[in-house]
Amino acid sequence: MKVIELIEKLNLTVFGTAKGENIEISGGYTSDLLSDVMGKAESGNAWITLQSHKNAIAVASLRELSCIILINNNEPEEDMLEQANEEGIPVLGTSLSAFETSGLIYNLLKK
Repeated sequence: MKVIELIEKLNLTVFGTAKGENIEISGGYTSDLLSDVMGKAESGNAWITLQSHKNAIAVASLRELSCIILINNNEPEEDMLEQANEEGIPVLGTSLSAFETSGLIYNLLKK
């Protein structure tokens, strides 16, 4: 599934960047601990988190993640968006919890 398909199916808010809408999503990883994501997330994963600062983009870039999905109506800080646009990493948002978002993505990827 591509990022654009996930945006459409879950009605996600797009904060930045449209450049990455055709990136393929291979799985998902849910965590708010940056060191955990650095150590365990796999390339192509969609990262479900409430982390909305610039350091999250550095982790997503390092692990080659497909996108970051901010949960619980969290919005990205301005420097996060600037870095996301430079790196081409989509930052998306939802009002849903981490649990709900993870379950929906899991079900979509297993179809």
